[in-house]
Amino acid sequence: MKYDFLIVGAGLFGAVFAYEAGRRGKRCLVIDRREHVGGNIYTEAVAGIQVHRYGAHIFHTDDKDVWDYMNRFAAFNRFTNSPLAIYRDELYNLPYNMNTFYRLWGTVRPEQAKAKIKEQTAAAGITEPRNLEEQGISLVGRELYEKLIKGYTEKQWGKPATELPASIIRRVPVRFTYDNNYFGDPYQGIPQGGYTQIVEQMLSGADIELGRDFFADRALYLRAARTVLFTGRIDRYYDCCYGALGYRSLRFEQEVLPCDNYQGNAVINYTDYDVPYTRIIEHKHFEFATPYTPHTVITREYPAPWQPDMDPYYPLCDSENLALYARYRALADEDRQVIFGGRLGEYRYYDMHQVVKASLALVARLFGN
Repeated sequence: MKYDFLIVGAGLFGAVFAYEAGRRGKRCLVIDRREHVGGNIYTEAVAGIQVHRYGAHIFHTDDKDVWDYMNRFAAFNRFTNSPLAIYRDELYNLPYNMNTFYRLWGTVRPEQAKAKIKEQTAAAGITEPRNLEEQGISLVGRELYEKLIKGYTEKQWGKPATELPASIIRRVPVRFTYDNNYFGDPYQGIPQGGYTQIVEQMLSGADIELGRDFFADRALYLRAARTVLFTGRIDRYYDCCYGALGYRSLRFEQEVLPCDNYQGNAVINYTDYDVPYTRIIEHKHFEFATPYTPHTVITREYPAPWQPDMDPYYPLCDSENLALYARYRALADEDRQVIFGGRLGEYRYYDMHQVVKASLALVARLFGN
């Protein structure tokens, strides 16, 4: 065994772990089936603009230690996520706040907006939300739910909102202030020059093999290291012996346009169900200090049903899939060679700051502080 750790997946979780393990004298081999490092946070220069290949990634956290950790590897700008939403020909501010409520109802004070929401929730007969639709109405009222949540959510998840758990939307911010800062965290921004440089620095002390499928040479790779950190699908690792877990996928349509400013904002959501994509990203607005270009790059993001030959982006964390995951987790608990990490390995929705924190927690558990 040449290596202490085989890390399957060159995304953020694996990169943080490889960096910290290397600092402690451990030899790591990192493999990834893609031809680049960075996983879903991979960025690349297209026509002089840093493009987020796999969707918008805005780093945000309320944990200063995590923020300081990421700033070791790159300087972050002060980008604040203030997305917009378009429903047919109507434009709304996000997150749902007093600007949104004023646009819809003309309410100018918080108690007026709260009264509207309470009235519409009562009219719908909702006391304890049982599904996403009822949760959405209780959060923002029926009118706003119908325009900005229902169509977007049903496109995103491929199911009627009445069949989705209420928990999906509980993390969506609703504020009774005139504040368009979506995340509200004290630390947020985007690395100047993109995310790829960060992952490359983290992996600089490891051996890296790209374009390599772990499952094509599984026996060989398992002999290469004492311990495997696997950040891919936990069900795939065990050959889906209990059945495949549920996921949602995405399709990205990128276009270089001959104008210097297409939509005036980094992210605009399209909430009408009849529009097939959920949002358009204009990448140059993420790094507002970059030199002027007479062109721009946009990406349309299309939700898609997941198939085994597609990238899984979102775990379907409903009760049925969580019960199935628990069975795979029990297998993992008995497996002495493998550790699972990340969104797919742990079958949970992680934001980037949570990925960093979880990977550092694993490092602390294995090596101490």
